Amino acid sequence: MVVADVLEGVLTTISRYNMLRPGDRVIAAVSGGPDSTCLLHVLLALAPALGIEVSGVAHFNHQLRGAESEEDERFVGRMAQQLGLPLYTAKATARAGGNLESGLRRHRREFFNSLLQRGAGTCIALGHTRDDQAETVLFRLLRGSGLPGLAGILPATAEGVVRPLLGTTRAQAEQFLHDRGIPWRQDSSNADPRYARNRIRLQLLPQLEREWNPRLRESLAHLADLAFEEERWWTRETRRVARAAFQRCPAGIELHAGELSALPRAAARRLVREAIRQAKGDLRRIEFRHVEAVIDLALQRGSGAGRLSLPRLEVVLSFDWLLLKTQAAAVVPEIPVRAPGAYRSPDGNTLIRVEVSRPKPAAYSASGACATLKLDVWGSQAEKQSHRFRELRLRGWRAGDHYRPIGQSRDRKLKEMFQRARVPSWRRPFWPILCMGQNIVWSSGFGMAADFAANAAAGSAVSRVGSREKS
Repeated sequence: MVVADVLEGVLTTISRYNMLRPGDRVIAAVSGGPDSTCLLHVLLALAPALGIEVSGVAHFNHQLRGAESEEDERFVGRMAQQLGLPLYTAKATARAGGNLESGLRRHRREFFNSLLQRGAGTCIALGHTRDDQAETVLFRLLRGSGLPGLAGILPATAEGVVRPLLGTTRAQAEQFLHDRGIPWRQDSSNADPRYARNRIRLQLLPQLEREWNPRLRESLAHLADLAFEEERWWTRETRRVARAAFQRCPAGIELHAGELSALPRAAARRLVREAIRQAKGDLRRIEFRHVEAVIDLALQRGSGAGRLSLPRLEVVLSFDWLLLKTQAAAVVPEIPVRAPGAYRSPDGNTLIRVEVSRPKPAAYSASGACATLKLDVWGSQAEKQSHRFRELRLRGWRAGDHYRPIGQSRDRKLKEMFQRARVPSWRRPFWPILCMGQNIVWSSGFGMAADFAANAAAGSAVSRVGSREKS
């Protein structure tokens, strides 16, 4: 009866989370303990019905228990040989400092990833059970985890890891092996009270079950499932919103402070976490207080400026925008401009096209996202024209830049124009500017320099400079 229940439960779990598909080649990660040994034999029993292949057995030797660890490896090797399956093994490398359990998990993950990368299988199956799930959720709850952490052990990951036994208890796995006469190994380190998870498994959970809730493991597993489904929906929705809300720039990820402040707090927190993830590549060492600090900084947008330091990340407020960056932006070089030609602006958001044409009556025209600027960059003689045009260069803003745009009565500093236009500080070094020598010919958003405007009545040749914003 237990055997049938386990097989049916695993089929339900695989189907619910779409873990495996016909044609998948599954590598079973086997330590030699009852959970992973049960997993291997369950997968072999269900393989014909699922249309999958068990393509091998992977064993990672942690080398924590001396001769016991070596015997575990030999035990798994004999089992793989008896089943006619390829065996893949790896040993933990030298461990110097840091968290031991975290380091071993990282090495084990790297080993599994290497198997998938070399084509030994299409996914790795791990033997985590419902008991493991309950212990993980309780452990994270005690450490103050948020909803993402309470999702516990994920049933399947994008990296190709699946956990078919998450709906099965440890007792069911052991009974399955007992009923089929299949041996397994006991890990003596599972009784070592130095490990926090062992204390939870052996002391805290049994006490809570006796004194508070005899079905606590089941309740914790249900909490994990609720959190997982919530997270799955929130992740899709947050990334959909992020595609419209985030702007990538050379300095990092931009987010409009006003739009963030207007969101419900729950949505704002998710969006900030996603911005942090995209800016630094992960959420390691990011805590609840860090996310709250970013939202609070956005609420200060009326003050004009602010700054936060987070783990491996800096958050800057300038006018109505937040910037999340991991390092200082690169220096913007000057780029020689030739006609005809097309040039990507320093900010990466503008394509500037330059061409030579005969003058027309209008000195400046603009339509939609594309502006055509007609400038007198030389004079009447072709030799002089060619020589002077070679001086035209594209660069970013520099402190002290100033010029008189068309329609303005006097020369103005670009810094003043930036402040009036509420341009964030980090965008300024990448602001597209065309210059000739020390003189500005044109700058994005503020237009043509009056001193370089073409005089159509004089019949001089002109250069047409078009800028188009990327969609």
